[in-house]
Amino acid sequence: MPSMSPSPAPLVAASARPLQGRVRVPGDKSISHRALMLGALAIGETTIDGLLEGDDVLATAAAMRAFGAIVTRTEPGRWRVRGVGVGGFLEPEDCIDFGNSGTGARLAMGLVASQAISVTFTGDASLRARPMGRILDPLRRMGVQVLARSKDRLPLTLKGPDITLPIEYRVPVPSARVKSAVLFAGLNTPGITTIIEPTPTRDHTERLLERFGAALEIDRNEDGERVVRLEGRRDLKAQPLVIPGDPSSAAFLIVAALLIDGSDLTIESMLLNPMRIGLIETLVEMGGAIEIDNRRTVGGEAVGDVRVRASRLRGVVVPAERAPSMIDEYPALAIAAAFAEGVTVMNGISELRLKESDRIAALAAGLGANGVTVEEGPESLAVTGGAARIGGGTVATRLDHRIAISFLVLGLAGHAPVTIDDSRAIDTHFPEFQALMNGLGAHFERAEPAAA
Repeated sequence: MPSMSPSPAPLVAASARPLQGRVRVPGDKSISHRALMLGALAIGETTIDGLLEGDDVLATAAAMRAFGAIVTRTEPGRWRVRGVGVGGFLEPEDCIDFGNSGTGARLAMGLVASQAISVTFTGDASLRARPMGRILDPLRRMGVQVLARSKDRLPLTLKGPDITLPIEYRVPVPSARVKSAVLFAGLNTPGITTIIEPTPTRDHTERLLERFGAALEIDRNEDGERVVRLEGRRDLKAQPLVIPGDPSSAAFLIVAALLIDGSDLTIESMLLNPMRIGLIETLVEMGGAIEIDNRRTVGGEAVGDVRVRASRLRGVVVPAERAPSMIDEYPALAIAAAFAEGVTVMNGISELRLKESDRIAALAAGLGANGVTVEEGPESLAVTGGAARIGGGTVATRLDHRIAISFLVLGLAGHAPVTIDDSRAIDTHFPEFQALMNGLGAHFERAEPAAA
């Protein structure tokens, strides 16, 4: 797995010419992780076309190899995974290092929870600082032992029991990662594992489980809550998979095209899962000219071509209940809000404080440094748009790729260049970003690191 260079790499974004043409963004990261993991548990050879090849997903590929699966890259974006079967994971010889990948680490904990093996998880400084309690609490209820130096933080060791216990678990805070980890643990657990979601979250795990032949039932209870039931210890069968374009990566291009005068950009083959298009719904409410053509289904997921044209935006109040469908896109939305007329209020976003960085604080600081009025709340962010001069500041990215890319977009659309203190996280999470944007008319320049 490529490693992040030791020295900061500042980057400057200046005004861009109109973004025009047709592009594709890399494969969806959420589906890429899950495709590798389920392929590793399936019987036979799973083929994956369009796999995202950033460091986060490559860490998952390396982990699946350590558990005994044969994972090979046949050409860029195309991979093969020969699985070991449900319950067939080997105990790795060394600890599993997920780098900066919170998704990979948390989902893999679910995978190994029902295997009678011991696995030690670690990661970079950012990942080691993130709490894992939400994942570990239900796994403990299933009988998993957790050994950690620091309370529910990496590095930690999971030791699976000989037989895990099926549980009924109501997810206390909307989280697709928690849901997925418990379902993954349920794959090798006898009986029925049940997840209750008061607020539905992205359902890529359920769609892929059904594709691989898992015994899965989804319905609603009398309170209207979404209920997922999984019968464990059923074989999974290898599948050919095609990964659609990642809407979280496309978010930056969509916002840039809305903000840069004269832009007319089409993003081809983008994932349109109903639980992933909250940003598009919000931007349309703000007056964004966004159209979706060529709607189709690929591998059980809705896909389409998204056309975006430059627009004048207005501020809106984003309801808290929309957060699960756009939780990773709020940084991009905050940039759009900086140029919108009036105030944009984002409610119910406390989850942003638990990402690669405290994204609410990082957005407030970065926008403030570039002339934008911001009000930060414990679970909210209010951005007043339309300042006479936006840009000219330096932003602390906190090694968070969404913060870094978001403020590069601010620089492309702003009145003065914007400097981010470190672009390394972009290279590890969305390595195609700079080349893709340069090809569309963006302008980036390397800068010297700030003196220590």
